[in-house]
Amino acid sequence: MGTIPRLFRQPSGSYFLLSPRGTGKTTWLRAALPNALFVDLLDPERRRTLSASPEELRDLVRGAAAGRPPDSPVEVVVDEAPRAPELLPVVHGLIESDLRARFVLTGSSARKLRRGGANLLGGRAADCRLHPFLAAELGDGFDLDAALDHGLLPLVWGSADPEVVLRAFTSLYLEQEVRADSLTRDLGAFSRFLEAMSFSHGAELNLSAAALEAAVSVRTMTGYLEILEDRLLAFRLPVFRKRTERRLAAHPKFFYFDSGVFRALRPKGPLDRPEEIGGAALEGLVAQHLRAYADYRGQGDRLFTWRTRAGLEVDFVLYGPDEFWAVEVKNASRIRPEDLRGLRAFGDEYPEARRLLLYRGDDRRVTDDILCLPVTDFLRNLHPARTVEDAAGGAAPTGG
Repeated sequence: MGTIPRLFRQPSGSYFLLSPRGTGKTTWLRAALPNALFVDLLDPERRRTLSASPEELRDLVRGAAAGRPPDSPVEVVVDEAPRAPELLPVVHGLIESDLRARFVLTGSSARKLRRGGANLLGGRAADCRLHPFLAAELGDGFDLDAALDHGLLPLVWGSADPEVVLRAFTSLYLEQEVRADSLTRDLGAFSRFLEAMSFSHGAELNLSAAALEAAVSVRTMTGYLEILEDRLLAFRLPVFRKRTERRLAAHPKFFYFDSGVFRALRPKGPLDRPEEIGGAALEGLVAQHLRAYADYRGQGDRLFTWRTRAGLEVDFVLYGPDEFWAVEVKNASRIRPEDLRGLRAFGDEYPEARRLLLYRGDDRRVTDDILCLPVTDFLRNLHPARTVEDAAGGAAPTGG
């Protein structure tokens, strides 16, 4: 498979590019910055040399800058920068030097950067994320069923046997990487935690219940969850609480960062209904798209969930300077009146919000000013250079 153009847009200056393994950081950067000095810290010899003598990075950058026109700043990619945090003071100095070097520092662990002193860059590098593929990036190559089964990790999507690669990713990366970084000594407990959390994917997070399922303490579960979030492998959506008069639920929603990773970790058996697993996978797929859309758009949009203590719920609330959408996701080809209850209640509370229901059917329709749209159409049209209204096909059609 050739390189697929990504919708992520680079800042003009230096930046951190963080994401889990398998999201294609290195492949994309080699294509986007073909003339950059590439410092690969996954190479053990290179890492040992630069960790022992960080000042050698200055020599490498000056060598790359030699012969360039004065108005042509050198670009430097430090791949897996958290593996050699000793380099950050040197990077800081080079950014401020007469070389006007522009750095891209990649990593798969926010924790390592924080512990390594990324604050030494003093805000001189933006903090960016690269996500799994978006449907809009794949275009006609996007297949909803394949995305639900195997996710949208470039590592998996481009393989001849995505099932095998996905299993290897979840076992080798999620477990061995944790072992290598000495984040926990009890891999058996951590594996039970990963499985237990798969039952919380797309659901209200109850750590006490998950701890019982994993047979570990709540304190241990909290620590494990921090590992997942620091590794950018999972995220929580807080409850939207602005200007509310209703009593709202207290707990956030939990999601793995990719629907395929969720499917690989989720046990299947006679008591597990396929539609239940499929529904959670579909909700997670929409979540990862909306999250990437908000990040890539760079306008300060934030993603929430909404749930009252009376049981009314909306899966997602996208809130930003010019976006206010309530989005419900249904893994069904037909829409029932009860499917709209949460969106109706949200509209009563927030009449300013646009409301959207995504489902597995083929028809666009409007009921009670709620636009109901095929989920595949919406995902294919969701593009950070446009608005959600554009992805929904412009103005809602009239009718009832």
